[in-house]
Amino acid sequence: MLTRTLLGVTATGLAGLAYARWEAQHYTLRRATVPVLPPGQPPLRILHLSDLHLVPGQLSKQAWVRSLRELRPDAVIATGDFMSHQDAVPHVLDTLEPLFDVPGAFVLGSNDYFAPRPINPARYLQGPSQLEPKRPMLPWADLVAGLGDGGWTHLCNARGHMTAAGRSIDLRGVDDPHISRDRYQDVAGEFRSDADLRLGVTHAPYLRVLDGFVGDGADLVLAGHTHGGQLRIPGIGALVTNCDIDRARSRGLSSHRTPEGRSTAALHVSAGLGTSPYAPFRFACPPEATLLTLVAR
Repeated sequence: MLTRTLLGVTATGLAGLAYARWEAQHYTLRRATVPVLPPGQPPLRILHLSDLHLVPGQLSKQAWVRSLRELRPDAVIATGDFMSHQDAVPHVLDTLEPLFDVPGAFVLGSNDYFAPRPINPARYLQGPSQLEPKRPMLPWADLVAGLGDGGWTHLCNARGHMTAAGRSIDLRGVDDPHISRDRYQDVAGEFRSDADLRLGVTHAPYLRVLDGFVGDGADLVLAGHTHGGQLRIPGIGALVTNCDIDRARSRGLSSHRTPEGRSTAALHVSAGLGTSPYAPFRFACPPEATLLTLVAR
């Protein structure tokens, strides 16, 4: 009886592992409507990409992302962790090339700077992961240069401006808060009051950064990093976020209010398109890109 029980448990575990491996390659387009534009404005469509974690040889992921050009978005915002391999930059640029004729902006994540390493998944239950010393650097400067050559605006601790579908978008972003590269003081101050959209961009949705964006008047903040929890329990949701945002906002559309309650903005956290190459599994949380349709309030 014990042997049969052990065999059953083993078979169930292997089946679950196989499914989680399959789901990690089951790319999904999500859609959401966000009422953040001034009254009377026509819709504005933003494609939100995040956490590709691209390594050479991921041809199906590359093809799927390239196909998103058929959606004809008005703008593209990418919230970091483009790569997870020393040789990934040309593959990232080739993947995104069809979207370079669309106005775009981006920030980087920790995995654009440092190569991934194996980690015990249970470690995430103890709180946000820490950057370990002596992790090999990745060619992030080449990535930034390539995305810039494609016409996209680099927003790491920087402000920017974009015109999309005739609309004025006031942009600001920070470098990855997860590894303390954010310097919100470099971009702090009121967003432009004459912009049609005031947009904040970060890789990891740490509360200090969200408070800064929203307190300064952002209409919408876009982030990634959480992978939506990556392994979710049906009926419960994410167990971890790998940052200080609550688990209920680990993916999808929600809102953020400043601590004093004076300002509120829409928040979209992407569950992303990839995983660490050392943990290529997802459960109840398929990889995603999101087409956000912004409409009038």
